[in-house]
Amino acid sequence: MQTADPFGQETTLEAKKVVMVKGTANWDSAFDTLIDAFKAVTALLDKQGIKPAGNPMIVYTSTDDTGFTFLAEIPVDQDLKNLPKDMSMGKSPEGKALKFVHRGSYDNMDNTYEAITNHLDDKKLEAKDTFIEEYLTDPLKTAEDKLVINVYVPLK
Repeated sequence: MQTADPFGQETTLEAKKVVMVKGTANWDSAFDTLIDAFKAVTALLDKQGIKPAGNPMIVYTSTDDTGFTFLAEIPVDQDLKNLPKDMSMGKSPEGKALKFVHRGSYDNMDNTYEAITNHLDDKKLEAKDTFIEEYLTDPLKTAEDKLVINVYVPLK
């Protein structure tokens, strides 16, 4: 029997060393744009013979009605050399956050985010202006309707 996924579970994010690429996307092509960003970082890791040290993540840095800006991050254990101009080394977000689990296609993420917003309102919690998606299933290899994504909402 499958237990229900945690919804709004308090957690503390630990900063991880990551290689990242910045991007912007509009909502219509959001998932394709995120996949392309992951492909670019993955190709760089493969080229340098470096294995990821954790799950790929998307950090949404700003959103509006037409689209969003983001960082596609993949944790690594070592610094990469000769990074392309659009990539950099950095740290993943850290601090107190609420964890939510999304299962299914990226197209249904709206429902998850709506439920998250309602949860925050009900509990009178204030989120920072950033959301983090941690892909527990490889978005490059997993059928879209089989995705499992942890959504972290950092709190103010």
